[in-house]
Amino acid sequence: MRRGMCPGTFDPVTSGHLDIIERAAGLLDELVVAVALSPDKGGGPLFSIDERCELIRAATGHLPNVSVRPFDTLLVDFASELDATVIIKGLRAVTDFEREFQMAQLNYRLVPDVETMFIMAIPEYMYLSSSAVKEIARHGGSVAGLVPENVSEALAERLARSR
Repeated sequence: MRRGMCPGTFDPVTSGHLDIIERAAGLLDELVVAVALSPDKGGGPLFSIDERCELIRAATGHLPNVSVRPFDTLLVDFASELDATVIIKGLRAVTDFEREFQMAQLNYRLVPDVETMFIMAIPEYMYLSSSAVKEIARHGGSVAGLVPENVSEALAERLARSR
């Protein structure tokens, strides 16, 4: 069985994330979406790790070989724990490549049995990020098409409570 993992903070999961997850799921027998706790990233996540996992589960329910798991360890340690042989990362632009290439090399040094595979974002999502989605939503802009419907609703509810 070929098991891989697709890690990220997913705060929140975007349509770009889902595109990478769907394409990766088509390449593997099993794909684990690994949701990082990331308490320090960007001042802390808008959604709790449990909320992010639930939003992703709802958005990936149509993919029978995809599961969602939270983690708060070294990525390669979690991959080893899952018996995952590949880490799938999405790349949007050159700036992503430099950071992801460095992380892939360090991960290889730590656990050479786990490969890193990059999937290029499609042009429609090349500049889409969770940060941009949150910024648009905070200022009342529409995030339709940028995130799944369940995420759009969760964002509106969360941001309405914080005003």
